[in-house]
Amino acid sequence: MMFTSIKDFAAEWTNEAEMTQKIMNALTDESLGQAITDKHRTLGGLAWHLVESVHYMTSLGLAFDAPDNSDAVKKSATALAGQYERVSRAILQAVETQWTDAKLLETQTIAGQEWNNGGSLRFTLMHQAHHRGQMTVLMRQAGLKLPDLYGPTYDSWVEQGMEPLA
Repeated sequence: MMFTSIKDFAAEWTNEAEMTQKIMNALTDESLGQAITDKHRTLGGLAWHLVESVHYMTSLGLAFDAPDNSDAVKKSATALAGQYERVSRAILQAVETQWTDAKLLETQTIAGQEWNNGGSLRFTLMHQAHHRGQMTVLMRQAGLKLPDLYGPTYDSWVEQGMEPLA
């Protein structure tokens, strides 16, 4: 599925970016080192990946500033959350001001495959959701409270005195 309308992308991106921002805002400096194994990304590594990976859209003709790649950002939960907020707003503004609905139908070659721009936007959105899911597992392992995203979490149900539907 691909986006065929800038308006539709903007609505969905805004909603999904808000959820990712909730995840980013729930991180702590101490939690950034949480990993499943030493061979996988840490929670901080996943957070940084979400910050920096959006910038690949510049290779498709969008222009917006790259995130701050400093070690200080990568080691600070607050700085990571701030960089994500900036980059998520930047891609939205770039799409809304630099592309048209017709531009979403144009194709680009990515890794030897033809992708239309609307499909690349869909991929970017789903990529974010994929890693957000990974982050929630690591957040639980790190003892962090998960924000409600698509509905209440197990913990939210318990806090409200309700029986979780698990």
